[in-house]
Amino acid sequence: AMNTMHPTFWRELEAVLTHLHHDGSARALVISSTGKHFSAGMALETFAGAIQMDDQSPEGRAAIFDMLGDMQATFTKLETLRIPVIAAIQGGCIGGAVDMVTACCMRYATAQTFFCIQEINIGMVADVGTLQRLPKLVPLGVVKELAYTGRRLSAAKALDYGLVNEVFDTQEAMLAAALQCAKEIASKPPVAIWGTKQAVNYARDHSVEDSLRQMGWLQGAIWSNQHVRESVTAMKQKRAGEFPALTPLQRFSELG
Repeated sequence: AMNTMHPTFWRELEAVLTHLHHDGSARALVISSTGKHFSAGMALETFAGAIQMDDQSPEGRAAIFDMLGDMQATFTKLETLRIPVIAAIQGGCIGGAVDMVTACCMRYATAQTFFCIQEINIGMVADVGTLQRLPKLVPLGVVKELAYTGRRLSAAKALDYGLVNEVFDTQEAMLAAALQCAKEIASKPPVAIWGTKQAVNYARDHSVEDSLRQMGWLQGAIWSNQHVRESVTAMKQKRAGEFPALTPLQRFSELG
């Protein structure tokens, strides 16, 4: 129903992101959906049935902390994924969906898109990343207004604030643009894209001095004369460059 996020969604998203992260062959990820709305957020009926939020004891409240940590970790995988993530958003992006798209690298929207921190409208605090990531993306006063009131943020205002990269008249045009961006990303050396994502995310959370120091170590670790030569040669010859995929990751617990 309106792409709500129920336990199956969380399990499958976790599994897909883990696979993409370890496999290394994908070069960009586009997250899109179908229907009138991108996602209406958390499936609230889950908390009246399968998931019990026990607020009657300290033990139960401690369990809420740990359960939320698990849920937060799933969206954090979008942020730490070895490839860029683009969210293509149509219609409503509500509640938990805002938590998810703020963990993505880029956001494209349709003219009908709106964002809503729905949690305050149902008597709770947004708790899976919105309040931590949105202040890194838009002015703090805007975050507070949305979080305190539960008002809708239109696509036009989201574009003005810098929350979305571009707004399109139709979902088809938006998805085509998202896929074109992913195609351009995929044409670059994957390890250079990996390094760029590492550097940008680090710089967001650290001082310029610390970030420059981290950049030196990072560049020293992944610099490739071969990749630079291939990129320049490919541009001169007006062809696509050829670059190796990221190395597949192995889980230490599965070795031997």
